[in-house]
Amino acid sequence: MATAPSVKIINFKSLREQVYDYLRDAMNRGELAPGATLNLNKISQRLGISRTPLRDALLQLEAEGFVTILPRRGCVVNRLTREEIQELYQVIGALEASVVHDEFHQLTPERLGAMKRLNDEMRSALEDDDFDRYYAANLEMHNCYVNLSSNERLKRIVKTMKQRLYDFPRKQGFVKEWEVASTKEHAELIRLIESGDVRAAADHVRDVHWSYNVQKRFIERYYTQELSMARKNGYV
Repeated sequence: MATAPSVKIINFKSLREQVYDYLRDAMNRGELAPGATLNLNKISQRLGISRTPLRDALLQLEAEGFVTILPRRGCVVNRLTREEIQELYQVIGALEASVVHDEFHQLTPERLGAMKRLNDEMRSALEDDDFDRYYAANLEMHNCYVNLSSNERLKRIVKTMKQRLYDFPRKQGFVKEWEVASTKEHAELIRLIESGDVRAAADHVRDVHWSYNVQKRFIERYYTQELSMARKNGYV
């Protein structure tokens, strides 16, 4: 009997996308730390690639706010500043609130049930001090309504901005008081949706859950190291 031909696994991602994923993963692990200057020659040699796909990946990372390309001086991994955090909160809040408002008719009892289960999962993860499980459930809870939008650019922007806030690098701990407060805010959002008050639900997302001023006391504690380094190096 003839043997079946071997199957070659094909990577459908472009070389630029693969380099981008490599750099983002290195940032998430803290291997490429905020403030670090990237050795482009070393990265090219390590990956066995030319400078072109590396440059293209860095251009995307710069557009997303992760790095700054300095003409004739290489590339620097951006620090997360207080001003940027405030701007990210404002934009994410506005976009998520717009989805809640515009897609309110799609927030069915079944979808609200999924949101409740994920919020319960977050509470359970907090009891177990399992940040990774909390983080995953938190993103999925928000995606229960964000993904209702047909605006792919909006969803991409929100996803990238959250990665900028939380994956730079990914922290292994959390401010439990903040996370507990967050689950209560989620519960209030669900209550407002169930009551049929679309305006109040959208306002809650923008003016409470993603309000920099409301969350500031927690943000200061969560980003203590980043904000301290930003001040030390003359950033806002």
